[in-house]
Amino acid sequence: MPPENGKGPVKLSLPLTDELTIPKEYQQDLFSELRSEDELVLLARGLGLLRIVINLLHSYDAVGNNLVVVVGADDRENGWIGEGLAEHAAISRSPMARGLHQVNTDLMSVGTREKIYSQGGIFSITSRILVVDLLSKLLNPETITGLVILHSERVIATSIEAFIIRIYRQLNKVGFLKAFSDNPEPFITGFAPLAAMMRNLFLRKPSLWPRFHITVAKSLEGRKKAEVIELEVPMTDAMRDIQNAILECVEVSIGELKKADTGLELDDWALDSALHKSFDVIVRRQLDPMWHRVSYRTRQIVNDLTVLRGILHALLTYDAVSFNKYLDTILAAHQPPPGSNRQNQSPWLFLDAANTIFATAKRRVYSGKANDVSGISEDVLDSLRPVLEEQPKWALLAEVLDEIERDTYFNPMVHDNSNGTILIMCSDQGTCRQLREYLQHMYVRPPQMDGSDENQDEESELKPSAIFMMRRKLRNYLKWKKDFARVSASLFEENQKVLDGFADQRGVTGGRAKGPPNKRRRVRGGSSAAGGGRPVDGSLQAMTDKESQVASLLAEIQPTEADFLQKDEITVDSLDNMEDYFELYEMRDLVVVHPYDGDMDEHVLEEVRPRYVIMYEPDAAFIRRIEVYRSSHDDRNVRVYFMYYGGSVEEQRYLSAVRREKDAFTRLIREKGQMAVTLTLDGKGPNDPQEQFLRTVNTRIAGGGRLAATAEPPRVVVDVREFRSSLPSLLHGRSMVVVPCMLTVGDYVLSPQICIERKSVRDLISSFKNGRLFNQAETMLQHYKYPMLLIEFDQNKSFTLEPFANHMSSSSTGVNSAANPSDLQSKLVLLTLAFPRLKVIWSSSPYQTAEIFNELKKQQEEPDPIQAVQVGLGAGEDPADQTFSQTPHDMLRCVPGVTAKNMARLTLELGDLVDVSNLSEAELDGFVGREAGRQVHRFFNRSVLEE
Repeated sequence: MPPENGKGPVKLSLPLTDELTIPKEYQQDLFSELRSEDELVLLARGLGLLRIVINLLHSYDAVGNNLVVVVGADDRENGWIGEGLAEHAAISRSPMARGLHQVNTDLMSVGTREKIYSQGGIFSITSRILVVDLLSKLLNPETITGLVILHSERVIATSIEAFIIRIYRQLNKVGFLKAFSDNPEPFITGFAPLAAMMRNLFLRKPSLWPRFHITVAKSLEGRKKAEVIELEVPMTDAMRDIQNAILECVEVSIGELKKADTGLELDDWALDSALHKSFDVIVRRQLDPMWHRVSYRTRQIVNDLTVLRGILHALLTYDAVSFNKYLDTILAAHQPPPGSNRQNQSPWLFLDAANTIFATAKRRVYSGKANDVSGISEDVLDSLRPVLEEQPKWALLAEVLDEIERDTYFNPMVHDNSNGTILIMCSDQGTCRQLREYLQHMYVRPPQMDGSDENQDEESELKPSAIFMMRRKLRNYLKWKKDFARVSASLFEENQKVLDGFADQRGVTGGRAKGPPNKRRRVRGGSSAAGGGRPVDGSLQAMTDKESQVASLLAEIQPTEADFLQKDEITVDSLDNMEDYFELYEMRDLVVVHPYDGDMDEHVLEEVRPRYVIMYEPDAAFIRRIEVYRSSHDDRNVRVYFMYYGGSVEEQRYLSAVRREKDAFTRLIREKGQMAVTLTLDGKGPNDPQEQFLRTVNTRIAGGGRLAATAEPPRVVVDVREFRSSLPSLLHGRSMVVVPCMLTVGDYVLSPQICIERKSVRDLISSFKNGRLFNQAETMLQHYKYPMLLIEFDQNKSFTLEPFANHMSSSSTGVNSAANPSDLQSKLVLLTLAFPRLKVIWSSSPYQTAEIFNELKKQQEEPDPIQAVQVGLGAGEDPADQTFSQTPHDMLRCVPGVTAKNMARLTLELGDLVDVSNLSEAELDGFVGREAGRQVHRFFNRSVLEE
């Protein structure tokens, strides 16, 4: 808590000599800035943002009389912050430090939260809980020492984090507010983006710390630099051909998008920007407002860009067998459904470059072998031979490990605090598994099936190779392909039978009459050639091999004795006889393979303390983390091997990421120099009593009304589940008092007579499907004079139902949509016919909804929150008992027969979904009635296999 004398928290001078405290000059300068003033900190990735946040929080935690709230931290970051605060408290021996308290679940009761808030400390609270506690004054904003906002790039005008900051700043003028981010790219999109972000954060000063900052460069480029060895790995000819073919497909797809004339700015849609990992997301976001108007071909091309980027990534990370398997799944996924005559395959599949991709990928795994005559054509090849091309990085990785082994043997560690561990960093867990398998089997050789290599010398025998691993992958692939073909054939037969039966039914009931039997029909290509080539639907078929060829290939790669001698990978171990099979290894004997994991990499470096680091794939943030790690420890030497494919997309993507970050910081620095300062952003401006009074005056006197003024601002009672949307924040921004409550009836109560149920279009469709909307409308009609259904659209999309056409109808038959009862418009008509008093309001965005609420509240009395909570509850029920776990509560609401009235009784008396599902029909009768009990019992006891 803040001291009673009104002064700020006591400043604590941390000793900066300990290993856990801030060691670098730029971090010390930034820490001093943060302790003295409020600001937005934009730090380049990998420069230790979380370490600065932990030191800042510890400076307030050690005092013991502060209440600091952390907003925006995920579960992993909460773990790191809690661990860091505990270590700081132990080393600094601060008796007043309390560590981190996490409030991130709805299971924590209101009383428990109120109690721990009164004790003070450092709290990490989820946004939904925090905004409800602030509005309900369970956590008084005036008692908060300060807010720490993480991931501030996510704070937009309508976000719940911006809502929290606005509440805090309106009621607390003296508490500190500090925001952090290590992602500068979102701050450069739009008009004056940095100034807009500063307004959302109620801050005045941005603090920019790029890698090229003078203090940062001086701290990291001193005499304690890590030894970096750059290794450019050339791709194989096959990999280069596939990469060029994929890039050609991407370029053609972008060209087709430009031809579509979508009316958007297409200057940034180039091949270079397509390498960015979020390019397809950016394209989809630009097309999203007009997505329902773009053609099917344009939608298909947008989806194809995602597929092509995935193929490009798989080419450099997957082995040859797994890559070919991945292409098979893509080709199968793009096949039209059985019986369909629509040629809806992706355009890139018909390019010559696509044929290059599939054919070259197959040749990397196996190729044809002629047994009798040389130069025989591929059509009459009677057998296949395995090729099993290895990734070029594997051999280089083995060479690097061999070099490290020789270096440790001839140059043992002297006066070095490193553990001597070898740390291999790669992009994801799949690559980690691949490397572990390769390192485990790179010296395992299957016995030669023929005597052609018996005279091979010993040196070549000891050369590392992935032949053993690749042979096993090829066996599994051929087995998978056989099973996949059998399943696909059976599915095709079943679907074809259904389609044939439907066609026969249409022929019996009547349909388009066939032509006369003597009517001649021209067949393209002649009758003899009409049956060949592509199938009737014009789809592409995967290249298949003859069974005899596959059998010969399997015979050549049969498991050998070496396969049976290898240990299986252990997934679950009971740890029986642990002493006989487990032992502790020295750290210098370990090879650790770990994926890039953001800020977690700093903990990996500190715990492993490696002497050798092999970056299997480039990552700019990890390079900076190594720079910080090496410059922070005088007694630890680090040698880094930096591997990348030369002339590849991997290299280009890495260089583009570095260039984008540098350009983003350059633009931010330029905007910071020209940015105007808004003096009211800090929330410390004077509150004019006359202006506050005029806000409460209702000047509308039409229809016999009279000029009215109230001493209080307008009030809206909001269901706590509605804080997932941006509407409560917008209502609060229009000077309305938002009262969060657990409502049984409705979502918003504007007056004692007006109750509103808000539905997005997707929620409306799902409510119609499960019948929940009819129950909600019925309960509103029972308790309120003016019940209303608000249908709200997204402000970034068109104000029309066309984008949701695919979700409206559950039937795909040729019935006219106007007569289809499952159509959304028809259901809305039925709803208004069933409930004539129910008013339907259409809103194009949450902004318009806030204006509609403002108009509806004119000349109306203010709602009573206590009465609104009690509406819909049975006699003797306590509103406090309405705090349910959200997910089971929503599941129970979807069960047929469960209404808003009987659901409260089921929840209060049974309390568990398992107990509800195990009740008999007679037992359910006593809880919900005979008809509803029959529906609930039938739902839980119906077989999922029945039609």
